[in-house]
Amino acid sequence: MALAEAPGSFGGASRAPGRIRTLSPASVPPPALILLGIVSVQVGAGLAKHLFERMPPTAVVSIRLLASALVLGFLARKALRTVLRDHSWTSLAVVAGYGVSLAGMNFAFYQSLSRIPLGVAVTIEFLGPLSVAIAGSRRPRDALWVVLAGAGVVLLARGGGDADVLGIVFALLAAVGWASYILLTAATGRRIPGTTGLALASIIGTLVMLPGGIATGVAADGAALLDPALLAIGLGVGLLSSVIPYSLELEALRRVPARVFGILMSLEPAVAALVGVVVLGEILSGRQWVAIGCVIVACAGATRGQKEPPAAPEA
Repeated sequence: MALAEAPGSFGGASRAPGRIRTLSPASVPPPALILLGIVSVQVGAGLAKHLFERMPPTAVVSIRLLASALVLGFLARKALRTVLRDHSWTSLAVVAGYGVSLAGMNFAFYQSLSRIPLGVAVTIEFLGPLSVAIAGSRRPRDALWVVLAGAGVVLLARGGGDADVLGIVFALLAAVGWASYILLTAATGRRIPGTTGLALASIIGTLVMLPGGIATGVAADGAALLDPALLAIGLGVGLLSSVIPYSLELEALRRVPARVFGILMSLEPAVAALVGVVVLGEILSGRQWVAIGCVIVACAGATRGQKEPPAAPEA
């Protein structure tokens, strides 16, 4: 998901003599940008899970949010200076809710990730955007997607122990947080243009999580919070999980319909499962792969055939 930048602003190709031609996102096919964004998010999650060996999930979430807030806040620093002056308390309250949902979604997801495989956690979390996609729908076939997604979650929940059940509960909470995040993203975008709302929400989410992250980190291993190597990995998690995918996805959304974007994003549970295998060594059973497939088909089916929203003016 480009951060307050124009299309192709990562550096366009140059044919000038004596200059090296660089690759611009504007020259990359949108499906490739979306896939790169998905891989970036899931590799970031894999790195975060490695950090759980030294830091509790709450501390890792805090570092991730802090890294994102620093980058987004820096890029939107000029607009942030005027946001308090130019917007109503109602708008600021919406942004505050946006930030709380961002913190809650990430907290629940990382708690889930510490207990169940990455592919399983992401698959269950995807029920959030699926619910938003079919909310208020009157298409009879959408009932099929609901049943199919529910069957996938039941398959994932079968046979787990207490830790697995708790991990699934946290993943469901992350799904609720993701649904809230989507709705509040739209509400914030109607009130505050550009990426300023996201930057402010990231700062608020960081402030919400940071006290708990520091407290749990100190209780578990205070030295880890001051380890430059671990902090560098945490910074990388923030960039891979938020800043880089946001840039790529926003560039893709400028060039493909939202419906097509949603269908391609349905691949995320499968990519998460593959990253879990490669990065974390999490081998899933055949039943779990079938469950992931059920949710992917449900997400793609719910997105396919939806009417496009009216075009919004570019910020």
